[in-house]
Amino acid sequence: MAKKEKTNSNPASTDGISYRRVKTWQIALAMMQAASGACFMMGIGYVSYAANLGFGISMILAGTLMTAARIFDGVTDPILSFIIDRVNTRFGKIRLFLIIGWIIEALSLKMLYDWCCGKGHSIAIFILIYFVYYIGYTCNNMASQMIGPVMTNDPRQRPMVNVFSVIYNYVVSIVLSIAVAMVWLPKYGNTYTLELLADISTLTVALSAFFSVLAVIGITPIDRPENFTVKSTDNQDKVKPKDMLNLIKSNKALCCFICAATSDKLAMQIAGQSIISTILYGIIIGNMGLGAIINIIGIVPIFICAVIGGKYTGKHGSKESVVFWTKVSIALNGLLVVFIVCTGNLSIREHGLLLVVFALLTMLANGMRITVSTATSTMLADVIDYEASVSGKFMPGIISGVYSFIDKLVSSFGALIATGCVAIIGYKDTIPQPSDPKTWTIILAGCFIVYVIPILGWVTTLVAMKFTPISKEYMVEVQKTIAKNKEQVE
Repeated sequence: MAKKEKTNSNPASTDGISYRRVKTWQIALAMMQAASGACFMMGIGYVSYAANLGFGISMILAGTLMTAARIFDGVTDPILSFIIDRVNTRFGKIRLFLIIGWIIEALSLKMLYDWCCGKGHSIAIFILIYFVYYIGYTCNNMASQMIGPVMTNDPRQRPMVNVFSVIYNYVVSIVLSIAVAMVWLPKYGNTYTLELLADISTLTVALSAFFSVLAVIGITPIDRPENFTVKSTDNQDKVKPKDMLNLIKSNKALCCFICAATSDKLAMQIAGQSIISTILYGIIIGNMGLGAIINIIGIVPIFICAVIGGKYTGKHGSKESVVFWTKVSIALNGLLVVFIVCTGNLSIREHGLLLVVFALLTMLANGMRITVSTATSTMLADVIDYEASVSGKFMPGIISGVYSFIDKLVSSFGALIATGCVAIIGYKDTIPQPSDPKTWTIILAGCFIVYVIPILGWVTTLVAMKFTPISKEYMVEVQKTIAKNKEQVE
């Protein structure tokens, strides 16, 4: 009887393991860092306009510079990952790098879009500021990826960390895009201008600061030295460069995860460029504001899909969840391809039925992307624990660094591919504007970039999932191994 009471009093204890859990409000606050990151992602998405309008850089050269910057960003990941895993002050480490990253990103964005934009500065100044921005982004991103694995290892709660992250990411991105499309664009005659870019930078910096403060509050209880070690080896904190090489060579779970995540990321990086959004909503659909309204309506379904996806992942594990939701996403994107091609030159916004069908398919497709993202993010935390059980080293920084390096190296071609595709259809020295005419060339190019390329990424994900050792059952054994290693040392 006493044993039963003990089990009931500790709901985190299942499968013979006493899991580490936190309060829901802590997760909600800590993952506000995702909202801060979404602000910067939205803001930097207009960098091609800043390059062209503020520094006189052609679209092709702008795409090349963005690719080079992303590669540079990837190179800084392993360097900073070693630093992060070695730094372990009595005040923790996550908050330190989040604050440093925010300061660098905020100052760089203001210089790119406001203080130096349109002031006659050279391309060299643009390159310098743009590359410095990515140093700040790396600090922020590496620290952000450590929050989930450190916060909880309970397979039922871990997906909820990513649910909050995904919801914040989506909502902030949508709201800010709506603000630009429905408030600032009309204010400046539905044309991207230097004044518009300055407003975007101010909005981005202000909101990201607010979200970052909330995140620091939520992270504080778990940002402690004892939470960054499994205490299974004397050399836990002495992470070496060869550990990164060993990960790539021997960690099959990490390799499969990287293949799945980077292929998806590249596809979304291409489709998510602001110039592509202009082609889809501004030209193909016919109204940038209408596209924003569709995204507003889709916020509630996104919440529902995120919660459903999180619960499904908690019940079935990250691998099965990734596979299931990826298949659904492929089917929905296929339907959208058929819809866009069949509607041809028809004005979708002027046909009520077509508009409803497009809105429903878009909301469902966005919802499925959220579920895939939730499951994939959870898998990264599983991979970190998998390595801890095998090597005895808890290396969230190194593992995130390996993933981020390869991810950014691959996804760095997103901007180049997007601008290259746009250049192929006629935008070599100019940029797409919402007022441009709708042609079959634009329809087919937009359809391929927005819907077909993600399908190719998801097919790659399904192939990778066939080889990963990560499963719900195996992760139970991983946590038992980690717990046993701690007990032996203590």
